[in-house]
Amino acid sequence: MVDSVLFQMVAIVVLGILSQWTAWRFRLPAIVIMSLVGLIVGPFLHFFNPQESFGELFNPIISLAVAIILFEGSLSLDIREIKEFRHSIFRISTVGSIIAWITGALAAYFLAGLTLEVAFIVGGLFIITGPTVIIPLLRQAKLKERPSTILKWEGIVVDPLGVLIALFVLEVVLWTNNMITDTSLLMFIGATVLTAIIGAAAGFILGRLLEQGYIPEFLKSPVVLASVLLVFVLSDGVIHETGLLSVTIMGLVMANMGLTSFKDLLHFKENISILMISSIFIMLTASLSINTLMDLLNWKMMLFVLAMLFIVRPLSIWISTIGVDLTKQERILIGWIAPRGIIALTVSGFFAGVLSEAGYKDADIITALTLALIFATVIAHGFSISWLARKLGLQASDESGVIIVGGGLFSAVFAEAIQSYNKPVLILDRSWGSLSQARRLGINTEVGDILSEHTKYNVDLTPYEILIAATEEDSYNSLICQRFVPEMGRENIFQTPIYTGNPNDYSKSVGGKKLFDQEYNIHTLNRYVEEGYMIRKTNLTEQYTLEHFLVDSSHKTIPLFAVDKDNNLVFLSNAKKRAFEPGTTIVSLTSPTRKMEKALEKASNVDIPTKD
Repeated sequence: MVDSVLFQMVAIVVLGILSQWTAWRFRLPAIVIMSLVGLIVGPFLHFFNPQESFGELFNPIISLAVAIILFEGSLSLDIREIKEFRHSIFRISTVGSIIAWITGALAAYFLAGLTLEVAFIVGGLFIITGPTVIIPLLRQAKLKERPSTILKWEGIVVDPLGVLIALFVLEVVLWTNNMITDTSLLMFIGATVLTAIIGAAAGFILGRLLEQGYIPEFLKSPVVLASVLLVFVLSDGVIHETGLLSVTIMGLVMANMGLTSFKDLLHFKENISILMISSIFIMLTASLSINTLMDLLNWKMMLFVLAMLFIVRPLSIWISTIGVDLTKQERILIGWIAPRGIIALTVSGFFAGVLSEAGYKDADIITALTLALIFATVIAHGFSISWLARKLGLQASDESGVIIVGGGLFSAVFAEAIQSYNKPVLILDRSWGSLSQARRLGINTEVGDILSEHTKYNVDLTPYEILIAATEEDSYNSLICQRFVPEMGRENIFQTPIYTGNPNDYSKSVGGKKLFDQEYNIHTLNRYVEEGYMIRKTNLTEQYTLEHFLVDSSHKTIPLFAVDKDNNLVFLSNAKKRAFEPGTTIVSLTSPTRKMEKALEKASNVDIPTKD
């Protein structure tokens, strides 16, 4: 059964997704897990070799998948996102790329022993980072907004730029060796411009067709996917590997057209992209041979990789960002993080083949050199990005932050209780006045509509993994929850109980998980706080369990959330069905009369000494 191509295709997909899940579950770099799984099932255990099994379809499958991944990445490049640091991105993507190209070429020439012509082609190829590796790392590391955005934009924009530099040098090398004519060189330049125009035109036309209703809703995602593949193939037919430029520009144009159906398209492409990244990493690593892996141990390659990690990348970033508004810590982090991935590996095969045909014997080691750099950067950067960001103070937070939408008295005391456990908390409301109590308690607040474009580009939501919709409008709460489910996950989305109408009238698939019991809606909770209800913290022990707490507090105490021994928050959407270990703290909203009763009960058990 292992020899079946159908079985191998399914196994690749399943292994890729399992790798992603394992990385998420144990907080490990997903790319490292995928690479290791591919090596285990491929060259180490010889379960299958996708390149041999798929034959001539192997390279086309990889190329089409890379086109989809790059398009999906460029769809997230909204110009409004970078208005405060566009100069940094421009300098790093242009000046930084040129410096990295030249210094990388010199390192390949002097350290790896390549000829000067091949070294300058490889230098252009190795400035590529790309969304296949950088986006999973950013998702894992939870960086602050500025370094995260700069790394994301650089990774996507530099991909086609690196390929174009390598292609241009290749054409010049062939031209100087009289393998092509002056006309061919000019045609290459013209064809490159043409493929860029094709991508821009396709993106604009497709965007207009989507916006004006010429494509029905159920066909929008399939039409976009088919259009991306068509544009890639047409552009790649003009000049090999320029399809990457076309689909990047196509996505960039569509990302900045303000399409009303943009979110649906983006979520669809994100799902496809995750599937593609997972599968392709398994395919590529499983197709390697032991001999290729042994070549990676060559001391010249190792010296070259060290130079790329510790000299070329930091030097290019530090020089290109002179005079740019970046802190020293941000420059250190950005100067270290530059993992190479799928696109560099797939494109290197094309250049190795062309140069070998042209008589360059050292072209045979391009693939091995690329693999050495990929494995080194994926492992080094994958395991170090979170640690380094934390040391430099550039990680949004180690803790899972909470954003509460809806100001008011209850939201303020609720947020203060969460914040007391060193969790980042933000209360966002459309009214300045509704946030007054939160401001008095020292809670981080923002005025605005969480569904608005202004909030999207002006409020950093990166530190917050949990969302609680607690406005006084039930339908608005449900709408907020539904909007953020794809980004934060349904298990991290909550809303206060329905106040108006029958709760059963609302579909279970709409909105977030309901907090507290049905009777404790936001209006009731606000009234309780106004009446003097206060936060109470109760530690559970082996003798005093959750069952005792619920019986003891059944009338005048509302359980809000629990905090376990590891300082993890558990919101009590249904406390009676949960089991908590001793050492867990239950945080609740308690009646002032209940507090007084507990105090009197304690006082009555105290023996008061009397005078003789």
